[in-house]
Amino acid sequence: MVSTTLASGIGYAVPKSCQKITFAEVAWPGVMVKTAVASTIMESLGYKVATQSLSVPVVMASLKNKDVDIFVGNWMPAAEKVIRPYLNDGSIETIQTNIPDAKYTMVVPTYLANKGLKDFKDIAKFGKELDYKIHGIEPGNSGNAIILKMIKENKFGLGKFKLIESSTNGMLAQVTRMKRGKKAIVFLGWTPHPMNADHKLTYLSGGDDTFGPNYGGATVHTISRKGFVSACQNAGSFLKNMKLTSKDQSAMMVPLVNDGLEPKEAARSWIKTNLAIVNKWLSNVKTIDNKSGKEALAAYLKKSPS
Repeated sequence: MVSTTLASGIGYAVPKSCQKITFAEVAWPGVMVKTAVASTIMESLGYKVATQSLSVPVVMASLKNKDVDIFVGNWMPAAEKVIRPYLNDGSIETIQTNIPDAKYTMVVPTYLANKGLKDFKDIAKFGKELDYKIHGIEPGNSGNAIILKMIKENKFGLGKFKLIESSTNGMLAQVTRMKRGKKAIVFLGWTPHPMNADHKLTYLSGGDDTFGPNYGGATVHTISRKGFVSACQNAGSFLKNMKLTSKDQSAMMVPLVNDGLEPKEAARSWIKTNLAIVNKWLSNVKTIDNKSGKEALAAYLKKSPS
């Protein structure tokens, strides 16, 4: 095994084989900006970082084949069927739960919850105010499918309702329009996402048998190719430390989704305003030549982005 204090006789604290790291990402805003945050921090430590944009199944195959090293967006239990064979054969390893409190279910503006729409069973009571509509996102989405099944089966008395399929941006634009007049609307919601910073939302209870327990509760994990953490201990320490709340990541996504910044720009902006969080991630983490990670990041942020 290569020493973590000397590598290739050159005196590196990090083995030379670990100084280049390739992240996989999927084209979801949360994954893109979180990958950019991790990449920016690792670049400040002296690592050479690359990112490959892939689909989830290809991410898993690429980790097994060691074409990529890290993926910070493994959303569970949604990815259970895709990842399970790789976890079972040991070709993919879970490093950390980086977001423990994700959710995905139906939501309403809090002003509507204050009027009494707080549970799935309350939706039908507000049918006229809602114009018997539930707003979803792209056709074929899993959340839309759950809603369509509830309507078809008249679950919660939703048989009269119609699903309005749109896009995430289209749905949220409608939410904004309805909010101006405090009109009734029920729609698909999830966290982390900037919608939670832009609107006061209430996640509806009572959907355990449809969207799953704990308001469609989910966890997001950092995963790696086999053996990455044991071989690349310094990078592994950083990735183990990198934990967020869904509120943190919702805020992280705002510059990307709302302001149109590129992922790297959004990442740099978030890091600068959240150094207290980031410095915890850098506890006991060094640069590739064994210097203070916190000091290296501070110096890196003072430089103009290339």
